[in-house]
Amino acid sequence: MDLSNLLLPGAVKVLNNVTSKKRLFQDLGEIAHSAYGLDAAQTVDALQERESLGPTGVGHGVALPHARLHGLNRVVGVFLRLEKQLDFDAVDRLPVDLVFALFAPKDSGVEHLKALALVSRTMRSAETCAKLRANSDPATLHAVLTAAQGVQAA
Repeated sequence: MDLSNLLLPGAVKVLNNVTSKKRLFQDLGEIAHSAYGLDAAQTVDALQERESLGPTGVGHGVALPHARLHGLNRVVGVFLRLEKQLDFDAVDRLPVDLVFALFAPKDSGVEHLKALALVSRTMRSAETCAKLRANSDPATLHAVLTAAQGVQAA
């Protein structure tokens, strides 16, 4: 599994006006619709449903919201760098500014877990997160994310 297969360049954005988790999920739904043709409302509902089970803020300013959706045939992702940190009820109680959302087919099992593990490993790298925080160009952010995986695999 490869991040470049999960994350289209058009699914990487920098946002500066996110003021709530609800607004963040709406933005994720709109970007997932634009990049992958997913139903925005279904995407938002699935993210909120998953989040109600427990927050997906994993600490160190990173959130990994994820959901399973009908109509998908593979796992896809959306990455957001937030200009203004957002309270996300993260495990370390710190606000988040890096959000990597994953969307998987409703009946996916191992593929969803593999993708989540891959993204988690990538986002645990302090060096990768520092590079992501230092850049505002979506193309550069995509390159950092896809290059980070290659470095870790070596």
